Amino acid sequence: MDNLEKSSPTEESVDRSTLVSEDGTNLKSVLCQRCGSKVLCPGMGVFAEKELFLPSMRKKTTITQSEGSVDGDTLTSHWLVDDMYTFENVGFTKDVGRIKYLICADCEIGPIGWHCLDDIKSFYVALERVNHA
Repeated sequence: MDNLEKSSPTEESVDRSTLVSEDGTNLKSVLCQRCGSKVLCPGMGVFAEKELFLPSMRKKTTITQSEGSVDGDTLTSHWLVDDMYTFENVGFTKDVGRIKYLICADCEIGPIGWHCLDDIKSFYVALERVNHA
């Protein structure tokens, strides 16, 4: 019974058929996993596959920019938003190189997403880091 491996969450655990509409947008509201705050309304994000590294979700005080390895995940399934004002409730970390990480504006858990300062019209929210309802 090797089917019981649970080392880390996989992207296969996200059922895209119930989340992505025919036109490629989110069918459901995107919510913070911790506090349930609405991050994105239905139809406002476009499903995108892009390989991005996000540090592990931790308390705000433990996220630091440091030399060496950082625990995290490489995720490929995201909601792509082209305007930061589309979000209902999202905050941004200080710059980490040319990257700003997206966090819940209410409880400050994150990172739930990724934004490169070189591309002002691309904000990615990882499907694995949020809930949908």
